[in-house]
Amino acid sequence: MPVNTVNAYIRDVKKLQVYFEGGKISVNPTKVVTKQLNKFVETLSELALAPATQSRIISGIRSFYDFLIAENLITHNPAEMLELPRKGLHLPEVLSLGEITKLIDSIDMSQPQGERNKAMVELLYGCGLRVSELINLKLSDIRWEDGFIVVTGKGNKQRAIPLGKIAEKQLKQYIDQVRVHQEIRRGSEDVVFLNNRGQKLTRAMIFHIIKQQAIIAGLNKQISPHTFRHSFATHLIEKGADLRAVQEMLGHASITTTEIYTHLNREFIRQSILKYHPRAKLK
Repeated sequence: MPVNTVNAYIRDVKKLQVYFEGGKISVNPTKVVTKQLNKFVETLSELALAPATQSRIISGIRSFYDFLIAENLITHNPAEMLELPRKGLHLPEVLSLGEITKLIDSIDMSQPQGERNKAMVELLYGCGLRVSELINLKLSDIRWEDGFIVVTGKGNKQRAIPLGKIAEKQLKQYIDQVRVHQEIRRGSEDVVFLNNRGQKLTRAMIFHIIKQQAIIAGLNKQISPHTFRHSFATHLIEKGADLRAVQEMLGHASITTTEIYTHLNREFIRQSILKYHPRAKLK
């Protein structure tokens, strides 16, 4: 078996190990049952990973238990009945890092909205934000000294998300060099991203900006703001980031997995994202 394949399987098994450790579940690998593995698969699904990525992780877990059978450590494979994601399941496109870089590089920085649009894309991809979280982001939500932004997600639940160095630099550049010169309408004084009239951007405008930028960049894919959120999760997981940290960053609140995340440490989350996100460091 190729070394790369072996290493990939090891990473997948480690994901399962971290999942159990995060949920304070103490179980010998030889004692794991299908029900427990199904919970793990649910977590993968909630992260909105590409079906191919989910399938590869499940395949890695199956191979691990096949190995245990071959070593006469267990008599049956508890992962054998795990369901693979349906091929027909509709999920947003995943952009490669090269495609994301191409889209960002295609933004016309000579235009007034260039700095703003680049900052928005950097946050969508760098922080995995929902559109509503992006347009409602406030200046008072930015914790420059700690390297975090605080966003309000579904159910008015707040979460802190680490700012990668590239996103942080671009956001500060937009605020200090462009936004500071705008005439701001009453009620929008604390809103980060403004339109040409000094008001908060709408969801429809964000969708339009992203779609037009994808055309300019020559990306032949159906791209929406959510594409960056989906790519954020997929890239982190495929690079080996901790599942719990990624789920916390996405702001998922599934009843079946909430307990896993109650013991998360903020600095641990920050280091996990900054270590694995491809645009978290300045070159």
